[in-house]
This record gives sequence, structure tokens and C-alpha cells, in this order.
Amino acid sequence: MTDELRKAGTSVMTAPLLRIEHLEVRYGDLIGVSDVSLDVPEGSVVALLGSNGGGKTTVLNAIAGLIPVHSGGIEFRGQPIGGRSAFSIVREGLALSPEGWRLFVQQSVENNLKLGATPLHDKKRAATLLERVYDIFPKLSERRNQRAGTMSGGERQMLAVGRALMSDPKLLMLDEPSLGLAPAVVETMYDTFGRLHREGLTILLAEQSVELALEVSDFATVLQVGKSVLSGKASDLANNPQVQKAYLGMG
Repeated sequence: MTDELRKAGTSVMTAPLLRIEHLEVRYGDLIGVSDVSLDVPEGSVVALLGSNGGGKTTVLNAIAGLIPVHSGGIEFRGQPIGGRSAFSIVREGLALSPEGWRLFVQQSVENNLKLGATPLHDKKRAATLLERVYDIFPKLSERRNQRAGTMSGGERQMLAVGRALMSDPKLLMLDEPSLGLAPAVVETMYDTFGRLHREGLTILLAEQSVELALEVSDFATVLQVGKSVLSGKASDLANNPQVQKAYLGMG
């Protein structure tokens, strides 16, 4: 699993597909993140690491346009997207598979997937994308008429990723994709992420499992209390004493 995903990222372009500079997000008087900067090179897997409450989900939601940006810059494909609507950001080629899935639980699997194609410029492509998702996740094809709310956690995670893929993104953001899943399901999911990456998809991964995230990523940024404090090659951070002590229980 992890070797395939790691090898898939050996050819990485230098120009960032996504760039965040000094991002600050506030919830009223509360500061969600205060100073986050990171680059996501095209063709790479980048991990966003940090403890619970460190700001990972806030950063992803701000990139996706789900919450407003107080200050700082977000550029996707060289164009500023901070302050734009979530719908328009998805149309630019950036999709989020959120923590907790946020599915329409009373709707069927297929209806959830079709809703993911809503931002497409060319609606005729939806059928082709749907078949691609079913090829990637055969279990979703088997359950296409089943209500999303009756599925297992692993199946809901597949559905959330599949829905994001229905917008045909250039960059896929994954928020805690292993959370609450059995190890065998996590391995299957990461096999799928490896396949998507080999097919050319850039991935920004916020992950609770720091060891797993560092193993499969090309680069990583570490957040502490809403600030980016370390960035670099994932292999270097995996050997960094500060990261080992704070997140890997070593030292």
C-alpha cells in the first residue's frame, strides 16, 4: 500500500498548484488559525499534521470556501480564491472530502454521487465520472440504490471520496480519512489514494495518523495551536526529533 503511494510521488513539479500564505481564520472573537503557510506542488501528496484542535480542518475548510478568511492569501493554479464561494472553488478543480462525511443520509448512494457532479461545467461528463467512481469503488456500485445512512463507516468514507471525485478535481483534499476506521479498511482506502495519485491527482491530506501520513506523503506541514511551525520533505520530518517527540511518542 504505502510503497506504491510513496513511489507515485517521485516526480513532483516545483510550481505549487496550491499556495497558502499567512492564513488567518476567525470565528467571531476566537482565532481558528493565526498564521498558516504551505505549498502543495502539482503531482504531490502533502500531509497537514497536528494534534486535535490544531487547525487542520479549519485550514481545509478555508481553502474550500466553506468558512471566510480573515487575512492572508490562498492561491490555486496561480489565482486567488480566498473569499470566493465554495461552488466556484470546486468548479476551478479543488474538492474536499470532509471529516465526518457530511452525506445526505436519506438519499441513495447514487444520488449522493450525482450531487457531487453539480459544479461540472459540462454536465454530460457526469455519467462517465459516475462509472469511473464505480470502477474505483466497486462496493458503491453494488450499493448504488442503498440509503447512505445505512452504510458502514468505511463505505461512507468511500462515498464521501467518490462524491468529491465526481467534480473531477485536480486537487483532492482529504480530512481525516482514517478516522474511526478499521486497519483493513484504512489500508484499502490508502490503496485507492495511491491509484488516484498515480493517475495524476494531487492530494492534500489532513490525517490523525502521523506515521501513516508521513509514510505516504512527499511533503508535510506541522501545525501547532493554529500556526505552521515545520514544513519540509515528509522523510525529513519523520526523522525530526521535535516531530517524533510531539506526535510519534518517541524521544
